[in-house]
Amino acid sequence: MGADPGLHLVLTTGLRDSRVSVRPATPADAGPLARLRYSFRAGQATTTESELDFLQRCQPWMAERLVPGGAWLCWVAETGNHLVGTIWLQLLEKLPNPVEEAEWHGYITSFYVDPAWRNAGLGSALLGLALEECAAREVDAVILWPTPKSRALYERHGFEVRDDIMARR
Repeated sequence: MGADPGLHLVLTTGLRDSRVSVRPATPADAGPLARLRYSFRAGQATTTESELDFLQRCQPWMAERLVPGGAWLCWVAETGNHLVGTIWLQLLEKLPNPVEEAEWHGYITSFYVDPAWRNAGLGSALLGLALEECAAREVDAVILWPTPKSRALYERHGFEVRDDIMARR
């Protein structure tokens, strides 16, 4: 069910056109995905563990969740054999509901595009695949935590700040 398993794009980045494939991630992608996750988060805050310790902890976590049929879905963007972007979607099951309301939520996280590949449509392609999957599964609401830089991208894809959800940290 859901998005086309293989999307091929030609993106203009800098002075060249580059071929990028976007596809569902598999457990074999866990190592490169863990490195992308480290790059993403280490670029936002001071790390509290070494890169090696993080990769040893994150890679098996990701491999376990990338099995077909699970609650976690992930897409990767690659050029050659190098991952340059990713997006994760967790499907959150709601309690059964006796009214006209879908019984799933979607949570988008770890959405990252290598800085050299930004502003060429790759982020929109990745986000579009995740949102297509949500539509195919009749997800009620999709939630995420934007960065100040990503807010405009999300707004272009229909996200908005809402007043009917509360959070506690």
